[in-house]
Amino acid sequence: MSQNIVFFDGVCNLCSGVVQWLIKHDKKNVLFFAPLQGSTAKELVPSSDIVKVDSIVFFYQGKIYHKSTAVLKIISLLSFPYSLGFLLFVFPRFVRDFVYDWVAKNRYHWFGKKAACWLPDKDLLSKFKA
Repeated sequence: MSQNIVFFDGVCNLCSGVVQWLIKHDKKNVLFFAPLQGSTAKELVPSSDIVKVDSIVFFYQGKIYHKSTAVLKIISLLSFPYSLGFLLFVFPRFVRDFVYDWVAKNRYHWFGKKAACWLPDKDLLSKFKA
């Protein structure tokens, strides 16, 4: 599969908000999305990564990326000025992932949690995998 798929925690309000933001700013129309709780994730993402829904997972060019590296890879595919986010790669991964882990650990407390996965409207359905 050659699509760029952003796997996210489907019940996390922050994650759903980020997905909606990415859809709005994906002017090149290169990103697709799927919940970590779905069948596409079961097919493409190692089961050990699905269990840890505190991490965004990015399937890009046949490889799996996690946490801050996934975020920066995703941002690099967006149009200017958002693509400049790739400059954050200058920070060592342990520093980037420390910040990522801190936000991930607190995301439900700060932003809340849904009872079920956020569902896109029919206009956005083509951007989503099960």
